[in-house]
This record gives sequence, structure tokens and C-alpha cells, in this order.
Amino acid sequence: MQENEKSAAILRENAKWIPGGVVSLNRKSDPNICFVKGSGSKVVDADGNTYIDYQAGFAASFLGHNDPDVNGAVLRTIEQQQVLMGAGPTLLEGEFAQLFCTSVPNAEAVQVTTTGSEATYHALRIARAVTRRDHIIVMQGGYNGWHNDVACNVISQIEHIGPFTSPGEYPFDSLSAGVPKSHSDLVHVVNYNDLESVRYVVEKFEVACILLEPILQNVGIVKPQPGYLEGLRELADEKGFLLIFDEVKTGFRHALGGYQSLCGVVPDLSTFGKAVANGYPLGVIAGKKKYMDYFVDPDKAKRVMIAGTFNAFPLTTAAAIATLKKLSSTEYQVYTHVERLGALLEQGYNEIFPKLGVPFYVARQGSAFCTYFMDHAPVHYHDILDNHDFDRDIKYRKNLIKEGIFNFPSAIKQGSISFAHSEDDIIKTLEATERVVKSL
Repeated sequence: MQENEKSAAILRENAKWIPGGVVSLNRKSDPNICFVKGSGSKVVDADGNTYIDYQAGFAASFLGHNDPDVNGAVLRTIEQQQVLMGAGPTLLEGEFAQLFCTSVPNAEAVQVTTTGSEATYHALRIARAVTRRDHIIVMQGGYNGWHNDVACNVISQIEHIGPFTSPGEYPFDSLSAGVPKSHSDLVHVVNYNDLESVRYVVEKFEVACILLEPILQNVGIVKPQPGYLEGLRELADEKGFLLIFDEVKTGFRHALGGYQSLCGVVPDLSTFGKAVANGYPLGVIAGKKKYMDYFVDPDKAKRVMIAGTFNAFPLTTAAAIATLKKLSSTEYQVYTHVERLGALLEQGYNEIFPKLGVPFYVARQGSAFCTYFMDHAPVHYHDILDNHDFDRDIKYRKNLIKEGIFNFPSAIKQGSISFAHSEDDIIKTLEATERVVKSL
């Protein structure tokens, strides 16, 4: 049984100065644990408890916490006094851009931000500049950042969005107060895997783009149905709007070329973050050069602004270069390793969960996984809302934490295996899972 008294005390103390006690309220949970150290596949909390970690910084630490090669690159950059010049180009950003475009064949050019949210913000600006249109389409159950256009409709309650409907769209279910209605009026929310609803919207409005995760990974692991992504590509070409893949979570976790290299669908623009720098803060907008060149268009009426003192900050850029080099190395075989561990975990779950005597489905893509307490692979968010046992999910996650296995204690959150995980970690996880299943 894990005790978290010091974590609770830290939260109370922080709350004197920070509203909610946490600087990103997405991190707040029950139990809310203060982690003080991460190494490889393990994290340690303020009370001295060690956990096998599948939260991985919201999937960012793909190589594992404090990977020595990545940290070594950062330390060398500090020693070389390449911290922040604040003017002109840098050698590191050029090296990163070339390495990124070599890794992601669909990327003809890139720009760099500090976060994934900034990347999606700029991608929407490009789409609106290119098309001279204002309306956008996003997914119910997708998360694309904190800004006004996309801070909506992730884990919505049925009373806020209504029942499943197709073709059609759902109300703008804002994640934040302070979003002007003029913004929400331009955002159209449809269910993932519902191509007819996309067509319904684009025939009613002048749509600049559709922005979506190619796999929904903020409500677990919801994969595209056969022909769905291909259908979006065809519809975008037919109706003249841009197809934008938000690969902040799918990105380098599933393949060096992003999930787009696996599904074979070429988006117009893509955004990346998290795993690209193994947990160091860095975001990327990438895509077709004819669209990326809107950042430098000589016509002021067309030019899209991008600025940021800390864009391609040398320490994070060095971390990203080291990460991409390690991911592409034949010596490490990162993707082979995490696929093997993911398959082992999935097989174990499929042997253990039938003992619970309730419906379940283990969804997995490579190193990312989620167990749903429903009898089939989810197709879209309403499918989850109608069939998944949310209460059982939360109880299951909390009991695993007591066993020293940490995944975020909120229903339908993705679990993430890192390169630092071992077969022994997976075996211990399965043993703990069996104990929890028996207790449930």
C-alpha cells in the first residue's frame, strides 16, 4: 500500500501561492502525487515510493526519464555556452531541421515552437491564410492545445454535447471560460471516424482546415477505420481545405516518420511535440513547403507571423537532435524493442482481464495502450461514452497505483511504454494487474 502524505502536504503548501497548487491543472488528479525523481522507466515520489511509470510525462518521455544520451547532449550545449543568443540563426536549429525533414519524408520544411499548443495555433493560422477562410473542424475527444479555437470537446459529458448524431456536429464544449463566442462560432466539432459529418460541415461552411490526431490518443487509443483518413484526404482535395495531422502524441512514438508514414496518408501540415525531444519542451510545425513558405511571404497580407524568444531554445534543440539520432539508430532498435514489450503487455492483459468477468478491450498502437471496460474497439467518443465503465476504470487505476504501477488516475487515459522499460517491468506490471483484477 503506497502512502502519499508528503505529496498531499506539498500540494497544500503550493496552493497558498498557486491556484490549485499545480501550474498545469491537467496534472491534478486523485491521488495527486508529487514526483521528485525520474530515471528510466521509474519515478519516485516525495514519500520515497517507487513506481513503474506509464504516464511518461503525458507520453513525452519516449526514451525514458533522463535518458543519458539526451541529457548528455544538453550538458555539452551548456558547456559550450550555447544557451540563448537571441539574434540570428543557430547551428543547432539548422541541424535539427535537416534531421527532422530526413526523418519525416512528408515534411518539406519545418518551424519550431516551444510547445505543441503553439504548433497547432500556427498551423491554423497558415490554413486560414492559405484558404482565406475562417471555419475549422476538430474532433470530439481530440485534444489540440489550450488556445481558443481548440480548447474544447475532449472528455465531454453527454448533457453538454447530446447523443450521437450523423451527419451533424456537436456543441462547442469549452474547456475554459473566456473564449469569445466569435471564436467558438467558427469551430465545428464532429466525431472521429465519421466522414459523413465532415462532408456535412464543409457543404454548409467555408472551411479552412480539419485538425485531428490521426489516432485519438487523449481518450485512450481510438484508431481510424479503414478508408477514413484516406477519405479526409480526398475530401480536402475536393473542397479545397487543408488536412492537418496533430501528431503531438502519435508523432515519433509510433514511427520515425510519424503515424502518417504508417497510414500512408499525406497531410498538408503536421504538428509534433512531446516525444520529439524526449520530454524537453519543443513543438514543430511541418509540411508542404508551399504552405510553410507563408511564414516568409513577401506580401504582408499573406504572411503568417511566427515569433518566440525561446523557439528552438538551444538546450531543447540539442535534446531533440539527440532524441532523433537515437530513434533512427540501428544500434538501439527502439521501435522493435517497444513493440515487443507492447505485444507482451497486451497478451498478458488478454489473459488476465477475462478473470474479471466483465467486458474489456485492450487497444494498443506500438508502445501506447489503453484498457477499455467495453466489449469492442471504440470507434469514436460517443461509443466510449455509451459503453465504457468509467467508474471501474478509475478504481482499477487507483488500485494499480497502490501496487506501484503508475498511469494517470483518470479514465481512458493512454498508457505509454518507454524504450527504458524492460521485460521485467512488464512482468511486474502484469503480476500487479492480476492482483488488482482479483481485488476488483
